[in-house]
Parts: sequence; structure tokens; C-alpha cells
Amino acid sequence: MLTATGTGKLILYYSYIHLTSFTHAELIKCLHSVNLIDFRMAQTMIFAIEEINTNESLLPNVSIGYRIYDTCESSATVILSRTTGPFKIPVVRIKDSRSLTSDTTLIMYCLFVLCFLLQISPSATCECLSNKKDYPSFFRTIASDYHQSRALAHIVKHFGWFWVGAVNSDNDYGNNGMAIFLKTAQEEGICVEYSVKFHRTEPEKLQKVVETIKKGTAKVIVAFLSQVEMGNLFDQLSDKNIKNFQMIGVEAWITSESLMIPNSFHVLGGSLGFAVRKIDIEGFADYVTKEFWHTAFPCLQREGNSSQYGLNCSRYQDLLGLKNYNDDVTEQRYSNNVYKAVYAVAYSLHSLLQCTKKGGCEKSLTILPQQVKSQDLNGSIHFKPVGYYDASLPPDQRFVLNTENIIWAGGQLEPRSVCSESCPPGTRKAAQKGRPVCCYDCIPCAEGEISNETGNLQLFCFCFPSCPGEYWSNAEKDKCVLKAIEFLSFTENMGIVLVFFSLFGVGITALVAILFYSKKDTPIVKANNSELSFLLLFSLTLCFLCSLTFIGRPTEWSCMLRHTAFGITFVLCISCVLVKTIVVLMAFKATLPVSNVMKWFGPAQQRLSVLAFTLIQVLICVLWLTISPPFSYKNMKYYHEKIILECSLGSIIGFSAVLGYIGLLAVLCFILAFLARTLPDNFNEAKFITFSMLIFCAVWITFIPAYVSSPGKFTVAVEIFAILASSFGLLFCIFGPKCYIILFKPEQNTKQHVMGKNPSKSF
Repeated sequence: MLTATGTGKLILYYSYIHLTSFTHAELIKCLHSVNLIDFRMAQTMIFAIEEINTNESLLPNVSIGYRIYDTCESSATVILSRTTGPFKIPVVRIKDSRSLTSDTTLIMYCLFVLCFLLQISPSATCECLSNKKDYPSFFRTIASDYHQSRALAHIVKHFGWFWVGAVNSDNDYGNNGMAIFLKTAQEEGICVEYSVKFHRTEPEKLQKVVETIKKGTAKVIVAFLSQVEMGNLFDQLSDKNIKNFQMIGVEAWITSESLMIPNSFHVLGGSLGFAVRKIDIEGFADYVTKEFWHTAFPCLQREGNSSQYGLNCSRYQDLLGLKNYNDDVTEQRYSNNVYKAVYAVAYSLHSLLQCTKKGGCEKSLTILPQQVKSQDLNGSIHFKPVGYYDASLPPDQRFVLNTENIIWAGGQLEPRSVCSESCPPGTRKAAQKGRPVCCYDCIPCAEGEISNETGNLQLFCFCFPSCPGEYWSNAEKDKCVLKAIEFLSFTENMGIVLVFFSLFGVGITALVAILFYSKKDTPIVKANNSELSFLLLFSLTLCFLCSLTFIGRPTEWSCMLRHTAFGITFVLCISCVLVKTIVVLMAFKATLPVSNVMKWFGPAQQRLSVLAFTLIQVLICVLWLTISPPFSYKNMKYYHEKIILECSLGSIIGFSAVLGYIGLLAVLCFILAFLARTLPDNFNEAKFITFSMLIFCAVWITFIPAYVSSPGKFTVAVEIFAILASSFGLLFCIFGPKCYIILFKPEQNTKQHVMGKNPSKSF
């Protein structure tokens, strides 16, 4: 702690590299090298102190003094000597000066206030110094690397560079800054191909870093390096002709004029990064050009018109070379932080000493180090031609970037740095085993899944089964389209073939009917009950035609029509065959003595029998249509990628009753025909009826498992095939032999042959 005395003078100590201890009248005693940045910052401190001392409202009646010490780039200890007066300067020991570096120096720039261990830095950005447990008396007027490191990640993400390399200084400055960047990069989905580091005193590690960069595939390198180490890296990259990398830099080197020379453009050209805010200090330019030099160096007063300096200036010869160097005044980026640091101390002391303009400041007051606080300003950081990053703004407003003025590395187009190219729509990412998440393969989405966004790490590409019920993914898998609707149409090949056979059956039946009608007076037509034959041919024609109702787009009416027409026409057909079989049996009985059977089963009874059998099926169909009729149904369960438009049966019981009744008549007809098979050859029609019923029953027994197992439109095709096969079977088995005799064996179409008087074999 420090007690202010009645001398009214407080001394502000400023630890600075390169410049040795001096007073205002004696600037330098043992200058071993001249650093323009350090020199200009020393001028800024002096300028601020003199402003404060001339300000009557700030620390009235109290003057601030200063001493500047040369650290000689010591990496171990900074020792401040004793000053005149009653105050003793304590020894300030720094564990490892590398932990405090933020640019080319080995020791941070620090202001030591009133001999305290209170340090105010204008340029030490290491986030490690924010740890108040280890550095309780450290303050700064520059933002810590926490904000810069996060801002670097935002730059990389903004340009879509999700595959980068990382290099940092092997010290607390580089390690802490890079750790924050890597953490933020991971949060933002950025992959780091490699993260390597080296120290300026480790050339072997530097060589390994260069080899790593050369072998890597990343085209963007985040370099969290001090100016010296960046220079070392640049020299090695230049020597090995490693170029056209997009460098992302930090404040320590991104605006360094010593690095940005014409020969370095092939390596550093187009570099992006953040620089410390540049602010013009009012009056400072005039001060450094006139007042400072004439006040600090009285020997500069020329003797008469002589162009030579006074003899006493010879010891300042090296420093005087900077007298006319003023080009960098407006480019000083840290000077404003020095300026703010001095004023922060002054205002803190002003408050603690309870100064008033009239009463001055209290002369006896004990001040503790923690009472003197600096403002830790996390202001915006920006690179002038491009944009800015302001951590004090809301997250969505912090980063603003204008790329119009950017000249990219190598003078080329905006570079791309990705491990794998973005997956196009319709594909998804599949991670490559053992590689970072940014390295992936693009594989097509599965059927029914879509991916309509270009995949990147901001929007990781997945395939989603997002299509609603009647939609499906298109061939490219990038959007949902209506599912294909499948039904047996008249225009497709299968439909055309089935229509052809249906019409062919109708044509054959019509020809048979014409033939029978033209030969209606012949014995073979009369003997086979011509009336029932014509009715059977009519029913077969309806059977062939009803198959056409199964083709085409199913609707409510077509679904009801196809099943009822099928059931009624087939019952009509089987009824005719059944009655013909009964007639054959009755005719045989009628040939026996004292038999009067045909009297009770004449043409009228035959017509009524056919009508009665058919009416029963009509009644079943009416009940089916009344209770639960067939209807059009979109079947989306059998196929995922298409809709089967089919006719739902409605009531299964109704459909089963229709088929069951047809089967019952067919079995009954088969049994009667089988019993009549041994009748004389003159009445051998029963044999052909037996064959036709065998074919009919075989077709429909086979139809059941085929119908159940056939998918989509093939179900309808199987049903049509069964109708056509059974219809052709009845037509050819019953009418084929008769047509053969009529056309090719007319000699057998006689009454004698039919009555059995012809010895030749009859049909």
C-alpha cells in the first residue's frame, strides 16, 4: 500500500522493452536497439501524462511523474530500481515472461501504478491473464484473446472453411488462444486437420510444422503466432515454395509491415485476421513532431543558421534518426490503449484521493492496490477494409463482414477448404471410419427418403422419410412427388393382350353361334337341345365380355359391376351346362320302356331351371351390394413407392357366397356329367361336359392361391385369366366336337347316325 504525502507528486512507472531508464530531460542512456512501436508508445504515455498534469479538473494540485525502464527482453525477471524520495519500488517478479507476450516482445507492456503490484497492460491479450486468482492485480485496456479466438472461428465458418490447419506459438499466449479457437471451432462444426506448435527457439519443431502443412490437405491455416514466430514460419514456407494457403491471423502479426513485403505476397497475400482498433489521439501528431523533440532534447536548438546539431546531441545519434519519422502516427494501434491506461489510473486516483477543483486532493490517505482499478475494455476489433467483430453486441450482430475488398491468397478466387465436398441433394453423409466428422462419403438416400438441402457441417445432411402418405421420393431423392398409381389399364401391354383374348373369345363364340344357327335344322344341333346351346353361347359371350370390366381405372361403379357381372354370368353359364347335363340323363331315361320323364322336364321346365339357378345368384349379389358393396381402394401397404388402385371386396362373406354358389353348381354339374359318361356314344355330350367341368374346377381351384399371392395389377390379371380360361374351356369342350362334325364330318350329321343306326363311331 502507499500513503500519499504532502509533496503532491505521484509517480507513474511504465515498464517497457528496449528503452532504458530516462527522465523527461534525458530520454535515453543505453539504447541497444530502436523499436518504432515501442518508441511511439512511450511517446503516447508521456503525452497523456502531460495532458493530465495540465488538466486543472483532473487530480488538481497533484502531478504525475514517470520513469521508463529497459527490460532488455529478459525472460525471467523485471526489476524496478529505487527512485529518489521516500518511496521504495518493490521488485516485480514474473514467473515466465512468455506467458505474457502478445506480439514480438518477450515481456508484456505494463504500467506499474504508484509502486504497487497493480499492472495495467495496453497490449497483453493472453486469456490466461484474466485469471484473477493468479493475477489479482492485473488489468488491461485491450480485449483478451477469448474474443479474438472466437472471432477467428466465426471468420472460418462464415466462408465455409470447415477443414483447416492450426499453428500456434508454444507459449501461454499461443496455447491459450488456440485452445479457445479449437473449442469454438468444435462447437461451430469446424474440423481441424492438424494442430501444431513451435517456439522461436525450436527450429526442429518448426521444420516439422512446415512438413505437416505441406502434407496436409487443408487450404486454410489459422496462425495464432507472435510476430517473430510468424516471421520464422514465413521464411521456411518461402524457402520451400509452399504457397497459396489462406492465412488467418491474429493481432500480433496481421498488420505487421515488416512481414507484409512484396516478396511475401505469395505466402501471406490475402491473409485475414483481426487488428486492434485504430483511433487517432487528438493533438498527438503535433506533439510528436514538435513539442516532444524540442522539450526532450534541448540540444536540438540550432546555433544561428547552422545546419548542425549541438555537440551535446552526439550521444542521441541513433535515436535522432527517428525525429522526422511521422508516417506511422495514424497507424499506431496500441497507442490508444496506452493513452486509455494512463487516464484510467488518473481517474481512479482522482476518485480515491477525493480530489476537488477548489480543494485539491487529500494529502494523507492510505490506498490499497486493489482499490486502483483499470477499465478492462472489450471493445470492437476490426480489420478496416473488411468488417468488424464486436463482442459487446448480441450474438447475431457481433460479426459483420464485407468481402468486396478482399484479395484472396494467390490472387485467385475465394479458396475452398473442405475435407469432403458438400453432399448434393438426394444423398446423405456417411462418416469415414477413423476420420473427423468433416470427412465423409455421400451415398444416395434410401427409397422413400429425401434430402433437399446441400449438406454441410452447419446443416448436417440426413435423409428424412418426410413424404406424406400419397407421396414418395423422386428418382433423384431430392423432393416428394405423387406416388405412381397402378392399375391394369387398356393401354399397357398386359391389358392389350387380355383385351385381345377377351374379344377373341367373343368372336369365336359368335362364329359358333352363327354356325349353329345356320345348321339349326341338322340332327346334331337338334339332338343337343339347340335352345340351351344358344343360351349357353350367349352366357359364354357375357363371360368373355365381363372380363373387360376388370380392366381400367377402378371406380365405385366399376367395382360393383365387375364382381356382380362375373358372378351372374358364370352362374348363367354353369346353369345352362347343368340343365344340359340333366337333359342328357333325362333323355336316356326317356328311352326306357314306360318312362315319362321328359314330360316333366320339357323346354319350359329347362328355361325355368336356368332362370331359377340364376335368380339365386342375383339375390346373393343384391344382398352383397346392399350390406357392404365393393369399392375403389388405394392400397399403400403392399408397395411403399406406389399406390395400387384396386377394388376392395367390401364384404368378404358376400364375395365368398358368390364364388361358393358358382363352385356348388360346377361340382353338381361335374358329378351328373361323370355319372352320364357311360351312356351310348350317341349321347356322348356328357363326356365333354365332364372334361369342361374338370377344366373349370381346376382353373378356379388354382385361382385362389394365385389371386392371394399376386401383387397389384397382377391380381386383376389372374382373375381375368381365370375367367377367360374357364370360358374357353367350356366353349371348346362342349362345342368343339360338334363344330368339327358340322364342318369336317358332315356325313355323320344325319338322323341315322344320331339314332345309332350308323355303324360308324359317333361323336
